[in-house]
Amino acid sequence: MNTGNPAPGVAATPVRPAEVVRDYGPFADADCIHGVSFDGHNVWAATGAALVAFDPRDGALVRTLALPCDAGTAFDGTHLYQIAEARIDKIDPRSGRVLSSIPAPGAGADSGMAWAEGSLWVGQYRQRRIHQIDPADGTVLRTIESDRFVTGVTWVDGQLWHGTGEGEESDIRRVDPQDGTVLERLRMPPGISVSGLEADGGDLFYCGGGRSGRVHAVKRPRAR
Repeated sequence: MNTGNPAPGVAATPVRPAEVVRDYGPFADADCIHGVSFDGHNVWAATGAALVAFDPRDGALVRTLALPCDAGTAFDGTHLYQIAEARIDKIDPRSGRVLSSIPAPGAGADSGMAWAEGSLWVGQYRQRRIHQIDPADGTVLRTIESDRFVTGVTWVDGQLWHGTGEGEESDIRRVDPQDGTVLERLRMPPGISVSGLEADGGDLFYCGGGRSGRVHAVKRPRAR
């Protein structure tokens, strides 16, 4: 477990403006976007009282699952995982049935979530941490420190990215998964927050827009 100084080297980190290429929503009866995931075809957004899936090609709503969802969302290739207060539910996306539940590491203080390397990666908002946990029982396997509030988590092409938000500023940052060193930052435009983060495996990040009720598509920089 990393317990050293949080996110060394931030001051020297390359920063560029985030390029928002499309917005989706707002969605009916959504109090906020709490989490975002992508199943290879549709984007899933946690809106508080329901998980909604929409087609990113045209924004059309294709599924609604009436399930509690007040923080991060993840997809393992077959199942959805959804934070609901102090637990993480494993969900059959076809039926909406909750198959099992495990304790969330923050006991209700959790934020974003992602699936990678057979583990769930769960953000801790005010604790400024990301936990790698065992999806079978919720055991914390290791912890990565940040220097900012963690608002979303995603893995893509072997890279760990997370959303941040503090004061009036939000960004998306790539960090070293071993020690949390910040390697790259995308600064979001003024007035656009990040609440939930997921890469589509290609050129985009999908970012929850907090109380705007929208999901933003942000261009992902390619590896150099």
